[in-house]
Amino acid sequence: MQGDDTRDSQERRAADELLLKHLAKNGFEGPDYDRFQNELVRYALSVLCAWLHSGHIFNLVRHSGFGVQPTEVEREELRRDGDLREELANLTVARALPRFRQTALIEGGWTYDGGAGLTSYFMGACLRAFPNEFRLYRTGEDRYRRAVSRQQAQRARHPLAPSAEEEALGILWVRQEIDKITDLRTRRAVTASALADYTHEEIRELLDACSTRVIEALLYRWRKKAKSSEGEWRHG
Repeated sequence: MQGDDTRDSQERRAADELLLKHLAKNGFEGPDYDRFQNELVRYALSVLCAWLHSGHIFNLVRHSGFGVQPTEVEREELRRDGDLREELANLTVARALPRFRQTALIEGGWTYDGGAGLTSYFMGACLRAFPNEFRLYRTGEDRYRRAVSRQQAQRARHPLAPSAEEEALGILWVRQEIDKITDLRTRRAVTASALADYTHEEIRELLDACSTRVIEALLYRWRKKAKSSEGEWRHG
């Protein structure tokens, strides 16, 4: 059996070597590279989501020397929240992909003699990228919890002082609608804006977004989608 595994590995790596030479002819660009990249991404996302659900990813990164230690609450959140798993997997792949293209392909970091196929090599790149993405997620969660705590404290001191969002929509309706938002980034943006009075710049930092225009777009799309629901709620 071990001999068969070795032969399979050699065959896979030989096929990968031929593929790499073919992709190199076009500078790792173009339709063939796009197809290769899309297949790589689909595989990586599937594996990462499974590893996140089981928690196995933390064992892998610890053995690689890039470990992060999740709390039991964080482990449970990853088991329960499919949106969170997908977000972390997507962020990790997005971070690993350009580095893999540069170091493994363009600079020749991957070789047949290295012992791993291209797919396994890419998963290694994802494992190296994951700890930083998880730390960024954790930082965002800490900011989110502080924002909610701050807002709750403000409301305890001034229970009759409504925010602009509360005057426009009603705090009960906002909370009801937030529970319906399936997209994790949108839910955090709406919560920070409507319930914690965060500015767009503060929300940008909270979500590690590239610009405040991204935040404006998220909130605009949510308000547009939620407008009809608001009318039904107010007149229901």
